[in-house]
Amino acid sequence: MEFGSFMEFHTREGNPQSGAFEESFEHVADAEKLGLDTIWLAESHFNPARSVLSAPLIIAAAIAGRTSTIKVGTAVQVLPLGNPLRIAEEVATLDHISGGRFEFGVGRSGLPGAYEGYNISYGESRERFYESLDIIIQAFTNERFSYSGKFHSYNDVCLTPKPLQKPHPPMRIAATTSETFPVLGKMGIPIFVGVRGLSLLDVSVQVKTYRSALKESGHKNGNVSLRVPVHVAETTAEALSNCEESFMKQFRRLGSQLGTSVQKDTADSSSERADRSQQLSDINWNEIQGEKVAVGDPDMVANQLKRMIEVLGLDGIAAEFNAGETIEAEKVSKSLKLFCEEVAPNIG
Repeated sequence: MEFGSFMEFHTREGNPQSGAFEESFEHVADAEKLGLDTIWLAESHFNPARSVLSAPLIIAAAIAGRTSTIKVGTAVQVLPLGNPLRIAEEVATLDHISGGRFEFGVGRSGLPGAYEGYNISYGESRERFYESLDIIIQAFTNERFSYSGKFHSYNDVCLTPKPLQKPHPPMRIAATTSETFPVLGKMGIPIFVGVRGLSLLDVSVQVKTYRSALKESGHKNGNVSLRVPVHVAETTAEALSNCEESFMKQFRRLGSQLGTSVQKDTADSSSERADRSQQLSDINWNEIQGEKVAVGDPDMVANQLKRMIEVLGLDGIAAEFNAGETIEAEKVSKSLKLFCEEVAPNIG
């Protein structure tokens, strides 16, 4: 079981943007000292009230230079927003800079906001994603290659440098819609999952279709990691007091964002988005505690995560220690320490 910290480099009201970088790099340093396996970096655009993490590959390079053992990965790099060949060059370079400690998580984002800012149709996001992924893998694995696609074309190019890890850094794709899980299983690629918009049971059904497709296609390298809000304190009452408001803010915000996107051009089902939006908007704490978040004293959080691991068949946890971005920095730091020292060792 691998444990990581999912980070968005959150901003805080009243603090300069430089403070978000300082606080987040301190979190990274603490995570390495405490023996956490991986730092997972989100990608966020045009949202100064929430995050400064618009350039995750640059941040990953900075982390690689500041650390020596902890792995760093993207969760996720939004492929349709960039030139795939340029992304491949930067990832390969980062792989060398990090000494082979980089993991390349990719996706297309579940919301259209960033696409609107870049003036790219979210309705094309699925096609753009798979084309970009194909190009990047070809760039990693061929000495030279040519490509003629719907959105990108290249003639006899040679990716330089090639990645340090062979054939390339470990790749992982964010899976959200039900039809995506068996597709990724057939590809034999590790995945990220989340339980914010669906129940544990519903996601377990999705994961089973992924595992079945893996088996049917003869792949043995399947791997499932869960992004989940986590807060640990000395007592459960303290943990609830610290994080309930912040965690609920994140769920309700996602519900609002999904609702706003229902009438927009997307590559997904509008009815499914509308249903998820309503569920998240109406959700209460009793519905998420132990189901969509892990909150409490170390024993309670360990037991909650053990259940998620069992139900979903997980290989890794990407803990989101400041979901909703309003938990005080000192309490986030304490939660990380308790998680690394008292929760993770009790899970295995």
